[in-house]
Amino acid sequence: MRFQLQVGSSMGSIAEQENQTNRRNTKPPGIKLVECIKRSNISFKSHQAIVLIVTFLAYTSYHASRKTTSIIKSALDPQTPDETEQSVSFLGRSSALSWVLGNGWAPFDGSNGTALLGDLDLAFLIVYAVGMFFSGHIGDRMNLRIFLTIGMVGTGLFTSLFGVGYWANIHVFYYYLIVQMIAGLFQSTGWPSVVAVVGNWFGKSRRGLIMGIWNAHTSIGNISGSLIASYFLKYGWGWSMVVPGLIMAVVGVIVFLFLPVDPESVGVERDEDEVHSRKKGVTKPLLSSNNTDEEKGSAVGFLEAWRIPGVAPFAFCLFFAKLVAYTFLYWLPFYISHTTINGEYLSNAAAGNLSTLFDVGGVVGGILAGHISDRLDARAITAASFTYCAIPALYLYRSYGHISMSINIILMLIIGMFVNGPYALITTAVSADLGTHQSLKGNSKALATVTAIIDGTGSIGAAIGPVLTGYISTKSWSAVFTMLMLSAFVAGLFLSKLVVAEVTAKCRDERGGSSSGRDTTRSGVIEEV
Repeated sequence: MRFQLQVGSSMGSIAEQENQTNRRNTKPPGIKLVECIKRSNISFKSHQAIVLIVTFLAYTSYHASRKTTSIIKSALDPQTPDETEQSVSFLGRSSALSWVLGNGWAPFDGSNGTALLGDLDLAFLIVYAVGMFFSGHIGDRMNLRIFLTIGMVGTGLFTSLFGVGYWANIHVFYYYLIVQMIAGLFQSTGWPSVVAVVGNWFGKSRRGLIMGIWNAHTSIGNISGSLIASYFLKYGWGWSMVVPGLIMAVVGVIVFLFLPVDPESVGVERDEDEVHSRKKGVTKPLLSSNNTDEEKGSAVGFLEAWRIPGVAPFAFCLFFAKLVAYTFLYWLPFYISHTTINGEYLSNAAAGNLSTLFDVGGVVGGILAGHISDRLDARAITAASFTYCAIPALYLYRSYGHISMSINIILMLIIGMFVNGPYALITTAVSADLGTHQSLKGNSKALATVTAIIDGTGSIGAAIGPVLTGYISTKSWSAVFTMLMLSAFVAGLFLSKLVVAEVTAKCRDERGGSSSGRDTTRSGVIEEV
C-alpha cells in the first residue's frame, strides 16, 4: 500500500514537472525576458492588459492592410474626364495626384476596370471566407501565437507584393488576382485567433463592453490604413500597399514575442473576480494552472459547432450585416470621389480621408452595442435593433449626403454606428459567448471554431457585397443603396426567433418568473430555441 502511494506521488510529481516544462516552452520569449528583468512573475491582470494591447495591434494591422485596396481603386481605375477635370481643379493642377487621376493603371484603366476591381475583391473575400473555416479548425489544434504570427507575416508579404507590381511595371490582371487570393488566405488566420485568445482571458460579466471597446481595432485599422494609403498615394500607389504590408509583418513579430495564449501557457492563476464570472456563466469550469489539454477537452468538430444553439442564426445574420459593412469598406472612398458634395468632386486622397469618419462612427457603435447588450443581457435584441436602424440611415445618406460637407459627415457617422455596431457585437462578444456555451460542458477548445463559423459565414456575404457593387454601380448608385437596405432588413429577420425568445424571457422575469431565464438569454441563446 505504501509502495503504491509512493509510486502515485512520484508519478504526480513527474506529471507536474512535465506541465511546468510545457508551460515554460509555450511562454512567449518577450514575457520570459520581462520576467527575467523584473525577477518576478507577471500578474494575471498585467497579462490581461498585454493580451488586449497585442491583439488590438494585431487586428488593427490586419484591417489597415485590408483597407488599402479601396484607397488605390481610383488611382488604378481613372474617373470619367469631366469628373477628373473637377477633381484636378479642386486640388490645384500642380498636385501630384492629378497625374494619377489622369492615367490609371492597366489593366484596370479600361472600360471594364471597375468590374475587374470588383473581381479582385470577390477573389480576396471568397478565399478569406473559405480559409476562415479551416483557420478556426487549425487554431483550436495548435499554438495560436505561432499560428497568428505566420498569418500576419504572410499577409504583410503578399500585401507588399501587390504594391511591387507598381515598380515592376506589371500589367497582368492574374498577377494581382493571385496575390490577392493568397493574401486573403493569410488574412483568414487573424479573427478566429484573436477572439479565441481574448475569450481565454476574459469571462462573461463585462465581455460585451470590454470586447466592444477592444473591437475598435477594426475601425482604427480602417482609419489608419486609409490615412497611410492616402498619404503615400501621391508618391505612387505601390507605396500605399508596401508600407502597410511592412507594418503588418513587424506587428507579427511583436505577437510572436509577447502574446500569451491563455493563463495555462504562462502558469498564472485567474483572479477571484474572473473565476466568479466564469462560474456564473456556467460555460467553462475553472482551469487551474496545472490543467492538462485533456482536461480542457478535445477540439470541437465543425458540424458539432454548428449545432450549438444560436450559432446558425447569428452566422446568417452576419452574412448580410457584413455584406453591408464590407461594401462600405471597399467602395466608400470610390463612391465619395465619384459623387459631388456641394457641387464639387473630391480627390482620391480627400475621399479616402473623409471615408474614415464611417469607421469613427463604427467605434462608437461597437462600444454602444456591447454596453447595451451587457446591461440588457440581450445580444439578439441589441443586434437586431441596430440593424433595423441602419436602414433609414442608409436612405438618408444616399438622398441628402450630397447637399453639404457637414450633412455628409453627420450622416456618415450615423451609418457607421448602426452598420458596424451589430457587426462588432456578433463577431466579438456573441462569438465568445457561443464558443463557451454551456452545451459544450466545459470544453474550452471551441472558441476559434465557433468564431470561424460565424465570421466565415459573414465573410461570404462580405465577398458578395463588394462584387455586386462593382457591377451595379456602373448602372446606378441608388440601386446599390437599395441592395444594402434590403440586406440590413434580412439580417434583422434572421434574429427574429432569438429576439422573441429574449423578449419572452424578459417579460417572464418582470412578472417574477424563474431566474434561469437570465442565465440562458446571454448572446440570444435561449434554451427553448
